[in-house]
Amino acid sequence: MIAFLRRAVAVFALSISASAALAAEAPPLTVQFPSVDGTMLTGYLFAPPGGARAKSPAIVMMHGRAGAYSSAANGRYDATTLSKRHAFWGHYWAAQGYVALLVDDFGPRGYPGGFPAHSHDSRPDAVNEVTVRPLDAYGALKYLRSLPTIDASRIALQGWSNGASAALATLSDEILASSGMPPKTGFRGAVALYPACGLYDRFADGYRSYAPVRIFSGDADEEVSAAHCARLVRAAKAESSDIAIKIYPGATHSFDDPGAKRQSNPDNAAATDDAVAAISAFVRRLFDGGGRG
Repeated sequence: MIAFLRRAVAVFALSISASAALAAEAPPLTVQFPSVDGTMLTGYLFAPPGGARAKSPAIVMMHGRAGAYSSAANGRYDATTLSKRHAFWGHYWAAQGYVALLVDDFGPRGYPGGFPAHSHDSRPDAVNEVTVRPLDAYGALKYLRSLPTIDASRIALQGWSNGASAALATLSDEILASSGMPPKTGFRGAVALYPACGLYDRFADGYRSYAPVRIFSGDADEEVSAAHCARLVRAAKAESSDIAIKIYPGATHSFDDPGAKRQSNPDNAAATDDAVAAISAFVRRLFDGGGRG
């Protein structure tokens, strides 16, 4: 078994009983909530074993261009057919005592199966990662803050690929201001795994994040450019943003996908092991008081 799954199993073993662990692996709760633009979205809520406690931290998760579901969903798009990657991370965060909310914002707009690789230029504006999906992220944030068990001041954002690009846009000062969210009421911070950092040139004059952002990419990514993201990070740091990138040698797109296809690449397995630990530590620091959002 790959190293990061061994770590996940160890976390489960240390923190919860065997029976609770089995319960934690059950499908998450399906919920609905509005985007800031009014679209009714579907979400999948992963709760800690035994349920969320008062003032639990939470993480909003934004899927990539392939959507929230497994490629083997065969037309069934629900909590039982989520992709392995999303299910892993949802259960992983729940095992840490956090509530995780995976947002499906493609399905409610008529694209539950997502889009193939290299289709960016032909995707509809209805799922634009700079103008639309950040509004969905803020809708999820507002929904979580409506729950009595969630600590409204400790909610982070995590995204993959197209969802990671959406996370970058979401954490920008500019998008926060245009979303209708009051100042200083955004996310505590964000994690972006292998985003495309072009972002329609929306931030050509400079990207400024209102809270800490960490990017994780591979230099063998076949879909997006880690070097492009590194340039965005350098420019954002010059604007005093708390942002950093880690680029893994030999790692591909979707390097943290727990399926055999990705994890048979030793560089992906090594990147996954390191990224899980680094992301977990970063989020823990955010929730312990290290965030600015």
